[in-house]
Amino acid sequence: MGRDFEGRVAIVTGSAKGIGAATALALASQGAKVVVNYNISKDSAEATLDLIRKVGAEALAVQGNVAEEADCQRIFDTAFAAWGRVDILVNNAGTTKFADHRDVAALSPADFAEIYAVNVTGAYSMTKVAFAALQASGDGAIVNISSIAGLYGVGSSVAYAASKGALNTMTYAMARAYAPQIRVNAVCPGFVATDWFGSRFGAEAAVKITALQRNLAPLKRTAGAEDIAKAVCFLAGPNASCITGETLLVDAGLHLGGDPAPH
Repeated sequence: MGRDFEGRVAIVTGSAKGIGAATALALASQGAKVVVNYNISKDSAEATLDLIRKVGAEALAVQGNVAEEADCQRIFDTAFAAWGRVDILVNNAGTTKFADHRDVAALSPADFAEIYAVNVTGAYSMTKVAFAALQASGDGAIVNISSIAGLYGVGSSVAYAASKGALNTMTYAMARAYAPQIRVNAVCPGFVATDWFGSRFGAEAAVKITALQRNLAPLKRTAGAEDIAKAVCFLAGPNASCITGETLLVDAGLHLGGDPAPH
């Protein structure tokens, strides 16, 4: 594996497990020093730190809820105090509430506020506290972890889809405003086969969901957390030096729908 991020410092929010953990490990494997942020999953964060240290990289675990601006500042301050710079910010922390899209009474204003506080405002707050350092980097990169939900109005709830749509729009606005010093892009995963589905729906149901998604996708596979991490590393790295304001959909082609002429 290359060393595209040698000497660079990355903050990955919500990186105790899943996509965030895979991204933190992928960046570290290519030379980055990484802050692993978690809110409540301390044990998982420590396990991710162990994996990063096994590849010979430096990392710190920092507790913080990105919905709280003071926590965002502390996450950034920890990274800057340790390494004197921040070059990459991956806004991965996210939350949702499951609610049938057809049930107009399923969500309250408080549900929307909670989801937006993490998925949208949290990404903005982290960007704000890291902004000066990212500018000073000389090649600062922000990668927002969005979702296919923000492009097609699908997913766990209307509030979740709306929040990811807002995150995509914020990506465009930031990319325009923060150039040329900072590139801002988003990765929009479709279905991702992580342990989260097992804990949410049970192991048997998770296997069935994964098989269904794999069968529906033109590429006949499902993305894993590592596939999303590869997309993040591409957008954060030198091979994407002329890319900003993009939303990269990673879903094995599921958004294309079925074959219009089955055979």
